[in-house]
Amino acid sequence: MSAGPATTAAGVTDPLAGLLADWAPRQRWFAHKGSAVRVERLERTTLDETGVAHLVALTVSTTPAESGAAPVSTVYQVPVTVRHAPDDALAHALVGHLPDVDGFPVWVYDGPHDPTFTRALRVLVASEEGAGDRAFGAQGTSADGGLGVPVEARTKVLSGEQSNTSLVITPDDGGPALIAKVFRVLNAGDNPDVVVQTALAAAGCERVPRPAGWVDGTWTAPDGTRARGHLAHLTEFLAGSEDAWRVATAAVAGGRAFDTEAAALGRATAEVHAVLAGTLPTEPATPERLAAVADALAARVAWAAAEVPALRELAGAARERVEAVRSVTGAPDLQRVHGDYHLGQVLHSAARGWVLLDFEGEPLRPLAERSLPDLALRDVAGMLRSFDYAGSSAGPAAGVDPEAARTWALACREAFLAGYAEVAGTGPAVDARVDGSPAQVLLGALELDKALYEVVYEARNRPTWLDVPLGAVRRLLS
Repeated sequence: MSAGPATTAAGVTDPLAGLLADWAPRQRWFAHKGSAVRVERLERTTLDETGVAHLVALTVSTTPAESGAAPVSTVYQVPVTVRHAPDDALAHALVGHLPDVDGFPVWVYDGPHDPTFTRALRVLVASEEGAGDRAFGAQGTSADGGLGVPVEARTKVLSGEQSNTSLVITPDDGGPALIAKVFRVLNAGDNPDVVVQTALAAAGCERVPRPAGWVDGTWTAPDGTRARGHLAHLTEFLAGSEDAWRVATAAVAGGRAFDTEAAALGRATAEVHAVLAGTLPTEPATPERLAAVADALAARVAWAAAEVPALRELAGAARERVEAVRSVTGAPDLQRVHGDYHLGQVLHSAARGWVLLDFEGEPLRPLAERSLPDLALRDVAGMLRSFDYAGSSAGPAAGVDPEAARTWALACREAFLAGYAEVAGTGPAVDARVDGSPAQVLLGALELDKALYEVVYEARNRPTWLDVPLGAVRRLLS
């Protein structure tokens, strides 16, 4: 979807503003595609001694195409490099050309693709230096007991990521490779990806990459107040590891079982949940807290039924299912969770088994919500839905009978739940295989919630896939 018209508010004098207003909405990480874009504020600070690398906080107001919709203000991190001559090696990362900046033409490039910016970023973390000032600036921090951050290294931006930009850092001296995630949408507060992974690693958990460091930043929030949060996160890069989605879909296509791997993944998931519950704050699952969960689930039902006509005949049964959450007793405490868990968020390492990534949570949810304790079974529901998608996508594409692919997904489901119970326990509070148990009621509602979201997503973006989550909704309500 193309971007809407771009404008710049009066008082925004930096010549970069108009250039970025046209370029940013066309990037994968821009969250409000198809909207009219207006730059409200641009803050910039130089990151290196040469004056080439710059950190930029770009505040834009986006107005959706739907008439009457209110504009939304968002702060994006758009690091750039500014050069006085074009660089052919960076042609793929060109943001644009400005013919006259202080009397000289300049060429502007997307920072993560430029070695000058990536080196300045590493120096910031390795030296624990700061850049900028109190109003808009950055401070690097090395993780206690973490991996070292090399100054001299090669970097490569990973393709495919949507909400952030990640690059692999390969040290010139042959040391451990790192991956740096540059957060694109800036939210005030600590990013869960930094907090949760650091806490897990500090507790000795081997199921997450080892930390190396991060960058804190300060900027001006849309309301004009001063905000603080994370700008980037550097962790271990697991070279030679395999994406769980690719491993699983290859198994479907090849007619191979995935039960053993799914059971191990269930154990790894429960292990991470146990460490999180023992390391970070938890919250009792009081009737009031479960009522709030039920309210949110009911809102999802109403939203999905309004968006997709095919769901309207199922809305009554869906409301019944989520209302059952209000009467659950004996539910486990709420705790920090992954928040956006699926096969694409897991790697398999020959040395360490399953390793979980990206604890940032759902990118479009407010950061304050993503940092709240939640039901651990929400992560379980996400992975179960991912098995269904793996079977439904890879099976037909490889000529596998749909029923065989469905059987494959069900076997993965059972193996994952069994593996999870091996670590989490077989009590009714956590084992969803126990009929009528609190865990079964909660998991059923959370799976339904996830499937309803998927129905709306597919209806909007991939209508030919709609039958996958719609079929899941019907099965969950049968």
